Amino acid sequence: MRAVIGLLTVGCILTSYVAPARAIGCISGGLAGAVAGHMMHHGVLGAIGGCVAGHEYHKHQNRESMQNSNDGSGGYNTNRQGSGAYPNQE
Repeated sequence: MRAVIGLLTVGCILTSYVAPARAIGCISGGLAGAVAGHMMHHGVLGAIGGCVAGHEYHKHQNRESMQNSNDGSGGYNTNRQGSGAYPNQE
């Protein structure tokens, strides 16, 4: 009986590994969505939508910051032609 319990314990430990979550933005977006959803009596749906929206927003911000840091321009657009509101007219 002890052997069976021991094997079940080891099996549960080995199969219960969970990969770390990369849910940046989900907590803040979910909280904001839950508050907004609560006002409309749909708190859970608001939290789910806020989590997805917050995660996508932070992914977009990270992607932009990586592009700005890799282009060597210091975050400024150096490809502009002209100096006015209409760049093709000089």
